[in-house]
Amino acid sequence: MFIKEFIDYLLLEKKYSIHTVAAYKTDLLAFIEFYEKEYGVKNISKSNYPQIRSWIIDLVDTGISNRTINRKVSSLKTYYKFLLKSEQIDKNPLAKHQALKASKKIQIPFSSLEVENVLNELKEGQDFKSVRDRLIVELFYATGMRRIELVNLTLGDLDVSNKQVKVLGKRNKERYIPLIPSLLGTLEKYVALRAEVVADSEEPFLLLTEKGVKIYETLVYRIINGYFSKASSKIKRSPHILRHSFATHLLNEGADLNAVKELLGHSSLAATQVYTNQSVAQLAKVYKQSHPRNKK
Repeated sequence: MFIKEFIDYLLLEKKYSIHTVAAYKTDLLAFIEFYEKEYGVKNISKSNYPQIRSWIIDLVDTGISNRTINRKVSSLKTYYKFLLKSEQIDKNPLAKHQALKASKKIQIPFSSLEVENVLNELKEGQDFKSVRDRLIVELFYATGMRRIELVNLTLGDLDVSNKQVKVLGKRNKERYIPLIPSLLGTLEKYVALRAEVVADSEEPFLLLTEKGVKIYETLVYRIINGYFSKASSKIKRSPHILRHSFATHLLNEGADLNAVKELLGHSSLAATQVYTNQSVAQLAKVYKQSHPRNKK
């Protein structure tokens, strides 16, 4: 079935992250399990569209979202593209498949006041944990980086003299993001406290737990969710919403869409344009309040 070769292709040629490849593998194994159960064979390279469609129907019946189903089918489609490219098959059974309609999730950003309230609360603490948590909030809000990018930051990625940080994004693409003065101040304070926890030579990663080991994604989520649950009544209070707030607030203040795209590490403008919805809403609000005809 060339599963191992497919995984190697994703890792080595497509340069996908380990997490992305793991998701592809999970989706493939799920279809293999279904295929063997329904048709008595494991070799999914020989499957046809009606058989795959029966899997899609089975997924719909489980009640999972169309968005999740589309992701799973996309993994399978990429697998068949690989088989076609490597001449293992002569036709992609999913070539003409139409994705299920998925409802667009509305991502409501934090207001600038909510962010400021969290940062003001964190100003009170001067210990390692408080300063680290403030730095995490500031890094998300001042740079718009992804959670995994933040977790993987090293001391060597910081370029304080040029006031910038190097970020390793999706598909191992590097980008440089400027650091604003307030963030540099918090960073300087944190690095001094960090040196009391662990020597630089012992741990290259920037953000650490109180035990001196690399911070992890679930802890970052708990930190953001914990502080913002006190400052905001919004349902979603995740690192991604803080990244969303970064982009939305920049656009609201007139930042160029292409510049925001580069800061976020998006490969296309289409991904960045999602964040323009809130900017347009703000523009409409200002328009309604300011236009002389509307005042009448």
